[in-house]
Amino acid sequence: MIVTRTSQHPLRSLRRFVALILIGITLSLGIAACSWLGKARANEIQLTLVSFAVTRGAYETIIPKFAEQWKRQTGQSVTFGQSYGGSGSQTRAVIDGLDADVVALALALDVKKLEKAGLIEPGWEQELPNNAVPYKSVAAFVTPNADTQITQWADLVRDNLQIITANPKTSGGARWNFLGLWGSVTEAGGSDREAQAFVEKVFQNVPILPRDAREASDVFYKQGQGDVLINYENEVILAKQRGYEKPYIVPLDHNISIDSPVAVVDKNVDKHGTREVAEAFVKYLFTPEAQREFAKIGFRPVEATVADEFSSQYPQVKKLFTVQDLGGWDAVQTKFFEDGAVFDKMQANLTKTSSK
Repeated sequence: MIVTRTSQHPLRSLRRFVALILIGITLSLGIAACSWLGKARANEIQLTLVSFAVTRGAYETIIPKFAEQWKRQTGQSVTFGQSYGGSGSQTRAVIDGLDADVVALALALDVKKLEKAGLIEPGWEQELPNNAVPYKSVAAFVTPNADTQITQWADLVRDNLQIITANPKTSGGARWNFLGLWGSVTEAGGSDREAQAFVEKVFQNVPILPRDAREASDVFYKQGQGDVLINYENEVILAKQRGYEKPYIVPLDHNISIDSPVAVVDKNVDKHGTREVAEAFVKYLFTPEAQREFAKIGFRPVEATVADEFSSQYPQVKKLFTVQDLGGWDAVQTKFFEDGAVFDKMQANLTKTSSK
């Protein structure tokens, strides 16, 4: 019995030795795997872009170009989560927790809401060229056919004319339309009283107020309602590219500069560790490569050399005024669009007139 135990002891030791080796190999492989995974993660990064709907076509071509450049410069792969929708709803989604690293919104007012929510630091406008506006648009008039002779803002007050525009209380695009109407009077030297009388008369010709610009476009293009659609120039160009062949005119005497900004969402990029690549991306939007992509889908480029390239597509407006010329967004919101402000009073006047 003793001999038997002695003869088995070396075998037991050998098994333990082999087991220890296997454990060591497993640990080494695990450490190597973790090291490899860490390096892989360090070479990959993801950004989330939240933008308003009509920019999708441009960003879908710009993002691969930026990713290629970033990979070449840093060796790091960058991928993008993308979300597109109405600017107001996108703003609310980010405030409610949609983890955007970069926002591209229709109105500076929407970015201001993110600032007030503590997501974006004050001074974001000064962190990029052109007050953080990488592309512009203007108001345009679309008609069912060339027989509708509408060439300037003043033509919109003709009797028996049906005008389609969205509701400025719910639509960022419609606010631009409203300000274009108002500024066509005040920027030509007219008073606020004259501007209000003019805009009120135009809205007498507005049979319905769709909730947003896309719904207004559907009413005009798909349902065939209206003699004139007021819309962004870029929306009109995009609709034409998609087969909706309708004549349009850009009022060239006076027009509103529709400025749509971009911004890095400071709170989120600091949480995600994506600030460097996010800031590089928004700066890239001002390069000629990105500017050409915006120009192709209907946005007016802000970079001078690209603007010259596309000058035949985008006729020059003699007097292009901005929201700042009208007092800035805070003043504009309070004066025109808050409950009980100018637009609500106009609607009340129109209701009284129609009930007589």
